[in-house]
Amino acid sequence: MHVWAVNDSDDDLAAGLVGYTWATWLHVTYLWVDERHRGTGLGAALLREAERIASKDRGCRSSRLETWDFQAPRFYEKQGYEVVCVIPDYPPGITEYTLMKRLG
Repeated sequence: MHVWAVNDSDDDLAAGLVGYTWATWLHVTYLWVDERHRGTGLGAALLREAERIASKDRGCRSSRLETWDFQAPRFYEKQGYEVVCVIPDYPPGITEYTLMKRLG
């Protein structure tokens, strides 16, 4: 599953989401927003669209993802995700989080 957003003014890629569905799960592999577009709600909109596609079109009931402490764990919590696993020092000096959310 790929969900993209293109900046209309210059045709540059503004944001993107890559994930896949398996069984009744959406797995978000990457969610990226260009620095110029952060804080605009674009990332949340892409995530909602991926969740909608997974739920309505593919029968998914849950979503999961991994992120590191320097990335966006708080962003995902604001989108309704819950931390279900914390792995400190993975890689050294970094904490990895696994988060999940029930869909629909």
